[in-house]
Amino acid sequence: MNVLDIETLRALAREQQAELVSLSIEMDNLRLLVLKPNRLRFGHKPKELDRQIEQFELCLEELEALPATPAASSVSAATEHIPNKPARRPLPPSLPRVTQTHTPKQETCPECGGTLRPFGEDVWAMLEYVPAHFEVIRLVRPKLSCAVCERIVQEPAPSRPIDRGLAGLGVLAHVPVSQYADHLPLYQQSEIYEREGLELDRSTLSGWVGGASEARVP
Repeated sequence: MNVLDIETLRALAREQQAELVSLSIEMDNLRLLVLKPNRLRFGHKPKELDRQIEQFELCLEELEALPATPAASSVSAATEHIPNKPARRPLPPSLPRVTQTHTPKQETCPECGGTLRPFGEDVWAMLEYVPAHFEVIRLVRPKLSCAVCERIVQEPAPSRPIDRGLAGLGVLAHVPVSQYADHLPLYQQSEIYEREGLELDRSTLSGWVGGASEARVP
C-alpha cells in the first residue's frame, strides 16, 4: 500500500470519527430536550408539549436504532459517555411456555448404521409475540449417541432472526409496526409491556427495530 493510500484511509477515518462525535452530541442534546420537559410531568402542561416530547423521543429512538458500523469500534473513545446497553433480564416465569422439539431425522447412525439412543439435549429460549400476549418458545435439540460407535447425532440449531437475539419474528414485526404505523413510541411500548410483567428497556426495543430490517427469516 503506498503513502497516498494510507493518507486517504486516515482522512476517511477522521471523517468517520467526526460523524460519530456529531451523532453522539446530537443524541445527548435530544436526551436533554426530552429530560427538561419531562420534569414538568407532575404539573399541568399543554398538549403541544406532549407532542414535542413524543417527537424528541421518536428522534432519539431512530438514532439509537441505527445499525453499528465497523468504523464505530475504532472510535469508541468518542462515544464513551453514551450509556451501555442494559444487561439481559431473565424472562418472566409467568409467561406461557411452548416447547418445540427438533429431533434428528436419522433413525440410525449415519457413520456406521448403529442404533441411536438419547444422549442429552440443548435448550434455549426465544421470546415471541402472539396477538394480545407474549409467549416463550423453548427450542429443544435432543442429542442421540450411537450404541455401537458412540457417534453423537443432533439436529442443527434453527437460525435466529437476529444473531444471539431474544426476539422472534412476531416480536420484530410487532414493535416497528406499533411504533410507526400505530404512532406508539418505544418508551410507551416499554411501559405497556411492563404491565404484562415483561421488562423491555427502550434501548432494547431500539436495537430490535434497527435489526428488524436485516432479520433473517428461518
